[in-house]
Amino acid sequence: MPNKRSRDDRESPLATTAASDQLDQPTSEAGLDAAQPGANGKQDNAQDDGGEWQQVKRRKTSKREEKNYPSITHSPHARLQSFVKLGDLQNLVLYALADGSAPQWVSVRHHHGIRRVVVLMVPGLEAGIFDGSIPLSSSTEESAACDNAQTTNGASSQRQGRPIPDSSVGNGTPQLLPNLSNSPDNFYPTRLKTSNMPKPLQPLGEMFEHLWPVKTPGEDKYARMHSPLQSMLVSPIVKTKEEKKAKGVQPPPEGRNWRNKRTPVTELLANTAELSEDGYVLHPAHYDVISSASEQIVHRELNKTTIEDGWIETPNIPSLLAGDVPENEIQSGSVTAGRKVLTMDCEMCITSPAGVTPQVFSLTRISVLDWDGNVVLDELVKPEDPITDYLTPYSGITPAKLQDVTTTLADIQKRLLDLITPQTILVGHSLESDLKALRFVHPFIIDTALLFPHPRGPPLKSSLKWLAQKYLTRAIQQGHGSTGHDSVEDAKACLDLVKQKCEKGKTWGTAEASGESIFRRLARSNRPKSDKVSLGGDDEPRAGAVVDWGDPSKGYGGQAKVALGEESDEGIVTSIKRCLSPDLNDDKIPSGGCDFIWARFRSLEAHRGWWEKSKLGDADALRSTTTSSSASLSLATAVTQTVANIKAVYDALPPRTAFIVYSGSGDPRELREMQGLQRRFKEEYKVKKWDELSVKWTDGEEQRLRRACERARRGLGFVGFK
Repeated sequence: MPNKRSRDDRESPLATTAASDQLDQPTSEAGLDAAQPGANGKQDNAQDDGGEWQQVKRRKTSKREEKNYPSITHSPHARLQSFVKLGDLQNLVLYALADGSAPQWVSVRHHHGIRRVVVLMVPGLEAGIFDGSIPLSSSTEESAACDNAQTTNGASSQRQGRPIPDSSVGNGTPQLLPNLSNSPDNFYPTRLKTSNMPKPLQPLGEMFEHLWPVKTPGEDKYARMHSPLQSMLVSPIVKTKEEKKAKGVQPPPEGRNWRNKRTPVTELLANTAELSEDGYVLHPAHYDVISSASEQIVHRELNKTTIEDGWIETPNIPSLLAGDVPENEIQSGSVTAGRKVLTMDCEMCITSPAGVTPQVFSLTRISVLDWDGNVVLDELVKPEDPITDYLTPYSGITPAKLQDVTTTLADIQKRLLDLITPQTILVGHSLESDLKALRFVHPFIIDTALLFPHPRGPPLKSSLKWLAQKYLTRAIQQGHGSTGHDSVEDAKACLDLVKQKCEKGKTWGTAEASGESIFRRLARSNRPKSDKVSLGGDDEPRAGAVVDWGDPSKGYGGQAKVALGEESDEGIVTSIKRCLSPDLNDDKIPSGGCDFIWARFRSLEAHRGWWEKSKLGDADALRSTTTSSSASLSLATAVTQTVANIKAVYDALPPRTAFIVYSGSGDPRELREMQGLQRRFKEEYKVKKWDELSVKWTDGEEQRLRRACERARRGLGFVGFK
């Protein structure tokens, strides 16, 4: 007697055409149950046909498939054991164009015939938009989305599992939001049918056959979500057995994937986009390289960071070029490139009344070191307002230390104007908070928090203490009680980290040191002979491109052959077309175009409030004072425009091109909120009594954080081929 197959061994009904049609037109709860893998035992037994294997008729192949035309389809025999991850999408790219292993979650036929791969990240897309739980036409669309995201128990929780017909969903469209439990039923894709989709999304049903649940990497233990950019664009290096066994902070793997490259300090300067994203007040010298100069002026007025509000700016710097030093004045081989480098660290105390948020931090000590490590300024400062919390475990400041101090913030600002010139570079760790306490604006910044990004990507930041231990093998910030931090010690650590970076290269201490850029890995593979542009026998390495908002030439796009920056989704579409079919006179695009293109749309992300363009100011107040076109769009219009841009990219794809669209993550707003509350609680708990805390963190908040993280990590993706 033949053995009965277990649930995991059975072919997924969602993977077959017949069963997919059942999901296309659900008419009853029983019918929907039957359309899910293993959702109805009787249905499964009937399909088993008395225990015999089910016979599946092989579909007829087209002429182009008979000619070894490549294709990517959901395998009807796949047994999915987990959600598709961003690393799986990355491996699909590497399998198609380089040296990746064959994926198990999709069937790739004739992968050697795939000429190009285009990957498009579209944050803001959610399964709820497809199934109607986030209505596109309602004025309360965002509140509905938040209500859906915060569903945790009761009858509403049951709707997050398999599809259940509901009049509020509309037209019997199946619910696509996966349950928070890792049930095998939630691992399989949902077949798309145009007639059952909201009108703005229907073009996606014409381009793709399935909607895939895609999970963003993260840590359940700490309720953290990793960067979706790093997960796609950086390929991890397999650790050795010794490295897997090691515990604690380990030195970087210098020998395996590294070559030292002496780098001038000027190449480590943070660009305008990085400073803006990290919350710095921009110096007017940056205004000539951005299109939103008026927006930055509004930011400064809203946040009271103008000269009229007591802030000062480094004078005589009309543009960023004013900081350059003539070549004949630069000593040969000098890593400082003729610039004056000052490293700064400040200590602050709280001067806002207890319980008032946001808290006000005022300067109480400043330490400045030159390139040789000499202390050029080390002063205690008396704040104008009374100190309500000395934060002694962090600042080391006590009432006794400030008792006889008469130096004011204005005195320090005058000293800084004497020290800092247009050719000066300021170095520090999370320097935006120090400059805010100083009420000082300078255009040339090197921030070690940006130079050594967190291994799990932004918005997380590595602490200076951790960086010093890992890269300098130095223990800092060991003081306790009244000792606190030593600003001179911290400034010296920052300086030594920058010097190490200058000796080893820009990518030292980044994901490139422990991983490998997907662009570099692709460049080791050559185009097949049939795709070569040149007539000679020379190899043609695969070329990769990054097309993104702002300046993608730094960070993850630094290793790409082509990096194009735009300021709109429509501009992104134009640049993708440019990379696919370059003009003969376009010297930025290699001959024959780019083999791999990664791009990102951000308009929908910004419209839904997922993208924090800048951490400065009140977003609502800023929106009311600017003429941003996206502010007046409805969600339906924003989705329609985004889908139209996706369709424009699809239409521009040449034959034999794989097309991958993914959201990157789910809605991250609640996760950000809960992480912010947790961070504030931990900071206050170290220096305040329980009844004085402005934030109470109990098991209820901890569980809400974990649920928010789990929801934020649930994204979606589409895989197609042209």
